[in-house]
Amino acid sequence: MFTGLVEEKGRVISINNGDKSIKLKIKASKVLENVKLGDSIATNGVCLTVTEFSKDYFLADCMFETIMRSNLKRLKAGDEVNLEKSITLATPLGGHLVTGDVDCEGEIISITQEGIAKVYEIKISRKYMRYIVEKGRATIDGASLTVVALTDDSFSISLIPHSQEKIILGNKKIGDIVNVETDLIGKYIEKFLYFDKLEEKEEKKNTITREFLLKNGF
Repeated sequence: MFTGLVEEKGRVISINNGDKSIKLKIKASKVLENVKLGDSIATNGVCLTVTEFSKDYFLADCMFETIMRSNLKRLKAGDEVNLEKSITLATPLGGHLVTGDVDCEGEIISITQEGIAKVYEIKISRKYMRYIVEKGRATIDGASLTVVALTDDSFSISLIPHSQEKIILGNKKIGDIVNVETDLIGKYIEKFLYFDKLEEKEEKKNTITREFLLKNGF
């Protein structure tokens, strides 16, 4: 679990392609403090397991599901990535609850300067828009950000100058692809409601009443 507060920007050292997989070597420093094999580091919002590390880099494997869902497949040597080490129960929750399980990629379709802030409009699949709420939170490349506006298939977030410097979104352009993780709580609420409806259907389907028998000639 993560908070969406990016600790540092790392840099891709190398990418090795495997059998429906890739191995990333990432240059880092702060997230490697007290790191152990098997620890989780969110890389552009994707929860990756540390398989090898030194004082200034770590290695992580990306499986097929991760490749298909995220922009990690688009990385090149030299690219910057947002990094955050997984939280503990003692970690202040400064952002929001972030799982590191990216839902989909999004495309930046507009960037507007509004005073000191930059407003980024991001288009995603409509199936995920139901989890995006105005003034709620969305995770963009691992950064917890506030949603300021919505359309049917896009949402906007705003970055102050500090955030523009601290996360990689500040250097992105129109047409660039970002990782999007929607709100965790909304997904659970939908699941609970969906299962309630399924149970109601099953009860109606399996209930044979006197009225049902008379209506069908019994």
